[in-house]
Amino acid sequence: MKVVILAGGLGTRISEESHLKPKPMIEIGEKPILWHIMKIYSHYGFNDFIICLGYKGHVVKEFFHDYYLYMSDITIDFQKHNEMTVHNNTAEPWRVTLVDTGMQSQTGGRLKRVRQYLDNEPFLMTYGDGVSDVNITKLVEYHKQHGRLATMTTVKVSNRFGVIQLDKNTNIISDFLEKPKDDGAIINAGFMVLEPKVLDYIEGDLTVFENEPIRNLAKENQIVAYRHEGFWQCMDTQRDMFYLNTMWSQDDAPWKVW
Repeated sequence: MKVVILAGGLGTRISEESHLKPKPMIEIGEKPILWHIMKIYSHYGFNDFIICLGYKGHVVKEFFHDYYLYMSDITIDFQKHNEMTVHNNTAEPWRVTLVDTGMQSQTGGRLKRVRQYLDNEPFLMTYGDGVSDVNITKLVEYHKQHGRLATMTTVKVSNRFGVIQLDKNTNIISDFLEKPKDDGAIINAGFMVLEPKVLDYIEGDLTVFENEPIRNLAKENQIVAYRHEGFWQCMDTQRDMFYLNTMWSQDDAPWKVW
């Protein structure tokens, strides 16, 4: 099963960093948050990635092009015409497809643009700015058991985010609302499992996946919540970045399951 990661947004609320690089390349412990997300999936055996690029996508391409070099000790012998020897190299078991999905494309548009790489099979999808200790294997099993077109990992947080309404008995999502006033609401945490037919709900580049596509799936009872009670955190602001880096530096990072 392939993993699609949305990594093309502007990240305007963390602009102190994202004016130099796309938000998924902002670092936690000297590694991009995108790397952390991929390590989570890889821990559960999902190693075939499709990265949806947009804003400053070349930064992501350069990172993966030179990844082997970044992760190795090297000796460069200038006396031998810049001969390079690689020491202590480490390689991930990853296959990474980097797709330019457009500067102005919205989340739905980016998904639709990578359809040709999905082989008409179910796939995993998440955002390039959030980490969690969600068990991906159990998430996939849950999706298969419920037989819906989409499964969305949900978490309970404060009122900063759009809210999901769902039936507490069946976990079927019935509506998706933007930023209500009550606290302790259930929100979309990403880490989704999607059937290929979900892409038919997306009209084009300017479609926001979290608007009409998700609402229409909800109206048809085709999206179910995987209720995650553990850790989840997005990197939306400088404060979030500091929080995640502090956890990492103190060796107290719940998302580090590998």
